[in-house]
Amino acid sequence: MPVLLLAACVQPAPEAPRPPPGKSSVAMVNEIRAAGERDKSVINVHPLVDPGVVALQDAAKQDERNGNYQAAAAKLDMALKRTPDAPDVLQDRAEVAIYMGDFQLAEKLAHQSWTLGSKQGPLCARNWQTIVEIRQQAHDEAGAASASKWVGECREPGIQRL
Repeated sequence: MPVLLLAACVQPAPEAPRPPPGKSSVAMVNEIRAAGERDKSVINVHPLVDPGVVALQDAAKQDERNGNYQAAAAKLDMALKRTPDAPDVLQDRAEVAIYMGDFQLAEKLAHQSWTLGSKQGPLCARNWQTIVEIRQQAHDEAGAASASKWVGECREPGIQRL
C-alpha cells in the first residue's frame, strides 16, 4: 500500500519546450523567389526550352496559384521526364515540394538544379535561398548561414566603366 501512495505523488516530467514554429511554406517560397528577383547579376542564362515543357511549367504555375500543389507537382514531374536536367524545372519542382512540406526533396532538387545550372544569376540565388529556408526550418543556423553566403556568391557584378 505505501508504494501506491508514493506513485500517486510522482508528478509527470514537464514536456521539453518546443521550438517556435518556422515560417509557413508560402513565406518560404516568397523568400526564395524574392532572392531571385533581388539578384542583379549581369549573367542570367536562359537556355533553349521545349515548348511542351514551357506549357507544363505554365500550367503548374496556374495550379500553384490555385493551391493545387499535387497537380502542379504532377505537371512538373512530367516536364522533368522530358527534360530531366533542366535546372529551372528542378527549382520550380523544389518550390512546389516546399508547399507540400517535403523539405528533404526540395533541398535535393535545389542542389541538383544548382549543380546543373550556371551557378550565377537569379536561378542560382533561388537554389541557395531554398537551402537557407530549409536549414532555418530545421533550426540549423550554421547551415542556413553557410547557404546564405552562397546566395551572395550567385551575383556576378558588371564591369565598372569610367
